[in-house]
Amino acid sequence: MEGMAELASILILSVFAQWLAWKIKIPAILPLIIIGLALGPGSTFFTSSGEKILDGDQIFSGDLLFAFVSISVGVILFEGGLTLKLKEIRHQAGVVRNLLIFGPIITLIGGGFAAAYFMGLSYKLAFLYGALIIVSGPTVVIPILRNVRPNIRINNVLKWEGILIDPLGALIAVLVYEFIQTSDFQNASTLEVIKEFMLTVSAGIFVGGVAAFFLRYLMEKNRLPSYLRNVMALGMVIFAFTFAEFLAHEAGLMSTTVMGIIMANVRVQEFKRILSFKEDVSIILISVLFILLSSRIEVGQIEKLGINALYLFIVIIFVLRPLAVFLSTIASDFNWREKLFMSWVGPKGIVAAAVASLFALQLTSGHTADIDIKQAELILPLTFMLIVGTVILQGASAKPLAKLLRVEREEPKGILIAGANENARFLGAFLKEQGVDLLLADTSKTNQKEAQKLGFEVYDGSILSDNVYDEIDLTNIGVLMAMTSSAEINNLALKYFDEEFGQNKVFRLLSKKEMEIKDINFPKNVLFGGRVDYLNLAQSVRHAEEVIVKDCPDLKSYENICKEYHSDIIPLFVLNDGDVDVISRELPNFGKGDRLAFIPRYNP
Repeated sequence: MEGMAELASILILSVFAQWLAWKIKIPAILPLIIIGLALGPGSTFFTSSGEKILDGDQIFSGDLLFAFVSISVGVILFEGGLTLKLKEIRHQAGVVRNLLIFGPIITLIGGGFAAAYFMGLSYKLAFLYGALIIVSGPTVVIPILRNVRPNIRINNVLKWEGILIDPLGALIAVLVYEFIQTSDFQNASTLEVIKEFMLTVSAGIFVGGVAAFFLRYLMEKNRLPSYLRNVMALGMVIFAFTFAEFLAHEAGLMSTTVMGIIMANVRVQEFKRILSFKEDVSIILISVLFILLSSRIEVGQIEKLGINALYLFIVIIFVLRPLAVFLSTIASDFNWREKLFMSWVGPKGIVAAAVASLFALQLTSGHTADIDIKQAELILPLTFMLIVGTVILQGASAKPLAKLLRVEREEPKGILIAGANENARFLGAFLKEQGVDLLLADTSKTNQKEAQKLGFEVYDGSILSDNVYDEIDLTNIGVLMAMTSSAEINNLALKYFDEEFGQNKVFRLLSKKEMEIKDINFPKNVLFGGRVDYLNLAQSVRHAEEVIVKDCPDLKSYENICKEYHSDIIPLFVLNDGDVDVISRELPNFGKGDRLAFIPRYNP
């Protein structure tokens, strides 16, 4: 019963920590670790026996605990891989590649020498610590990016680095650990290391690729009932992880990451449901893992760190990370402000905690030759010190730093159109010609197919769904045009997105009832001068050959255009030097260089 109570407490506290993190807008990792430390080593000061209230080792025996941790991290990295779209990184691929090469080398060597100098660790343990801190992780990077909203180039580079560095860093850590278990550490064969590295990477890529395409085949060919698809996806992730581990030790993380990336970049039926399901699973696993692993730390280990641990922290954050970033971006077009911001954001996450916990248990068991157990006990608290320190320091300062360096994302000008009907497709075609980023959203399969034939990006689902912000990439979207045939949906869409875009950036069509009532004071955010509802617009679109564009530098020019068409026009947009502004109820203050985009209003 005691183990059941502890496990239930972890689940309840993990949900509370996630809610608290959302409420005060910080990465969830921070309250999770604090709860783990408070109920683990911190609780020994308040219990009469000096025992921990919560101890991960008491819930899971050693091997079972780390089997659970390893598989959980694999699932987390799969979910991270599902967010990586190759088109996002096309122009910054070289920088990401350099970060994945220079970052690990600089961190491994620099971190190793720093740990040896400041903490007095043997070179074996020092370089193991250097390998452990290579990783970053989506569990901490992505919440910071969501909060800060840096420009798209920085966002994509840090997101890709944060996800891809985890399996790579874990693999390097394992290779270093294998090194230090041999008495011939100083003369270990470089060829053998390269061979083992390539074998592990190849096994991970092969298994992840096969698993991804097999799962895609099952879904595309309808070999699975809908209620089993999410469960099957989770089962395939666990199978890929386990099978890759059998082929090569530590290839599991590589396989699940590769599987996620492939699934994100090939067309997969019901992909959104899989992504949503995996996000829910990942939140639970991340929460449980951080509480479990932080509860394993001992008070004595924390007390041994001393002031030198702070010096080590400073070197890692203020020397090694900037060196890796500036070296990786030498030939890029990133400016010094962008480089400085990327240098500052490199927090550590769940993979560092999981792998450090695994090695700490094995190193302190006394089975590894020529290892000082007292020194080995420092590895875990040093790693958690870096995790907590980077999350607190970088998480709290990233947003003001981005503002100071002027690397925040510019106000997005893309348009989200609720509806992929004929009205949306007609106006969308014109907006596309003007270079506007567009996303159409509709639940109708017919509308979706027609829009996709015209080359539109279409969201398959309701924009009122709970997961819409996770499923839609709003990076370049800053305006909503609600143009469905349902007045209720259009109204709800405005309420749903006004906080995200701002009340002056969300617009809707008039309802039929509003059109029928005379002398009504229309809301400010109705589209196209408040002249048409869905049906009127559809009739006008069917009879309009194209959107007409005429110079309109002042109100008099607008009045002349109206006279030319007998006051029967539907004003749509104002164009000026590449900018496109939606016309709402009130006409804009026309100025020099403005052009009016409109169509004649159809009167039967």
